[in-house]
Amino acid sequence: MTGINWPRYDHPDDLAAIEATPLDARGLPGTSYDVLRRAAEQWPERTALTVLPDAASWRTPGNRTYATLLTDVHRAANALHRLGVRRHDAVALLSPNCDELVTALLASQLAGIVTPINPALGLDHIAELIRRSGARVLIAASPELDPEAFAKGAELARQGLVDHVLHLRPTAPTPASDDPTVAPLADAAADCPHERFLGEPPKSGDLAAFFHTGGTTGAPKLAAHTHSNEVTDAWMIAANSMLDEDSVVFAGLPLFHVNALVVTLLAPLLRGQRVVWAGPLGYRDIALYAEFWRIVEHYRIATMSAVPTVYGVLAGCPVDGADIGSMRCAMVGASALPDGVRTGFETATGIPLLEGYGLTEATCASVRGFLEVRRPGSVGRRLPYQSIRIGHGLPPGEIGTVFINGPTIFPGYVEGRDADGFRISSQGKVTDGWLDTGDLGYLDEDGFLHLTGRAKDLIIRGGHNIDPRVIEDALLAHPAVTGAQAVGQPDRRAGEVPVAYVTLSDATVDEGDLSAWAAEHIGEAAAAPKAVRVLDALPVTAVGKPYKLALRADAARRVLGEALGDIAEVAGVVAEADSGSVTVTVTMRASASPDTTAEVRRRVGDFALTCRIVEAWSGGE
Repeated sequence: MTGINWPRYDHPDDLAAIEATPLDARGLPGTSYDVLRRAAEQWPERTALTVLPDAASWRTPGNRTYATLLTDVHRAANALHRLGVRRHDAVALLSPNCDELVTALLASQLAGIVTPINPALGLDHIAELIRRSGARVLIAASPELDPEAFAKGAELARQGLVDHVLHLRPTAPTPASDDPTVAPLADAAADCPHERFLGEPPKSGDLAAFFHTGGTTGAPKLAAHTHSNEVTDAWMIAANSMLDEDSVVFAGLPLFHVNALVVTLLAPLLRGQRVVWAGPLGYRDIALYAEFWRIVEHYRIATMSAVPTVYGVLAGCPVDGADIGSMRCAMVGASALPDGVRTGFETATGIPLLEGYGLTEATCASVRGFLEVRRPGSVGRRLPYQSIRIGHGLPPGEIGTVFINGPTIFPGYVEGRDADGFRISSQGKVTDGWLDTGDLGYLDEDGFLHLTGRAKDLIIRGGHNIDPRVIEDALLAHPAVTGAQAVGQPDRRAGEVPVAYVTLSDATVDEGDLSAWAAEHIGEAAAAPKAVRVLDALPVTAVGKPYKLALRADAARRVLGEALGDIAEVAGVVAEADSGSVTVTVTMRASASPDTTAEVRRRVGDFALTCRIVEAWSGGE
């Protein structure tokens, strides 16, 4: 297997020299399987994975070398092959992180196409993703690892959506289950050959994975990735000079999120680095934070990847004398990094936060920051061999939609499968090779990308565009505000007016104080929020991204509830966020007259809302 050509890459000025060598001359492996085989050949006895059973048991992890990992993947892939999985068949995963999940993911990509699914999704959404992927084999958590995921897997089998279910055991040894329906993956693979894969190995252009992307409600989209997409993006991430082969990476994001696969699995595999994986709860394990700096000290962690909320918590966790000098930097992405979180974390730990930016539709990462060149407010510069443009070529400083081009752009979304294969469409997201990210931003004179918001998050008040970050930044400057999100609330005259939702560290601060603060600190009167509402927690997706659709639904429910509040025959107003839109349901009492129902329809019609009116006694339209 040819050696990889690693360039020097620790400064934005290195990009020109890197791209002077064509990408196809870099000697990249073609597939994730090739990445694993190369690692096992080059570093057979080096530890590849250190997996913590849970936060409290970090001193007694499971360890596997690169050679052992390859052997385990061969066995598991041959077990899947024996079950009928072939090159163009999907294998669904439904499990929190554990030692065996890494094997299952890599084996599924070797035997077929992996489809990792968030086990916290509703059963209907999981079922829809499995239907779309065409998976007939499911690898799910055992009842000892995750009883809810196990139950969902059993129900999918009962409904006939999958033909075979294999189970993953917890990282820590547990007593064998006496449930006859539990077929451990390890047992199914035990008698399978381990020296090589018996089926057809993948090629660079073959489909490798289907990753779901979207909010916490509504059926998520299923984005297809090729092996080339994944390996190329992993190389772009691994091609940095701040880490070497001896660097240890900490991983706490779930493997149903593409960052976990590309940044904390494939990229370290390319460099021969050791990865310390958190337990099944990952960064959601409250006990992890009390132990975190001791874990860094013990394993000599050099870097980690997480979302801003994680660093906000870690900033308040005392280091207590732990030697954390091994950590060169901490990578952050998935959502905007508030200045307060950056300052708090870096001040408390001395560890610089390195921002990045990307989308599942561009495989994972497209932009990264640099330790040597800090650019406040920027997420960094484009990665090698990728291109960024604003709008249709706006000059530096002008805000527009961010577009990405390059070898990591996905083939499209999986819409289903028929006799001719998978139906895959970019659904208008990609035109002439350019991915419309839906994000707003600008490039500065040096090519650094500054994000200003989501195009769909713009608040349009009477035809005037309001950037929600203007409101959020003003509120975050208040000493008691720990989080802020601004959304548009339906308005009968202006179409939308801005409202904000915040979390607080001081319960004595009231909403009136915050509205006054916002009005004083926002330079544009039209952008001052009509209301500021305090929540215990702001809604986020399973990987920590802000979930504004839920807030838009709450705003719609409130405003329509007020508009109909004097009509006694209205039994209730409910708003639901689904598939990128908000639907409001108004339930009428059985005693409501046709004239009253007509009045409700008239008032609802004043707002640009999707609304259903139902009668309580029948549930019908």
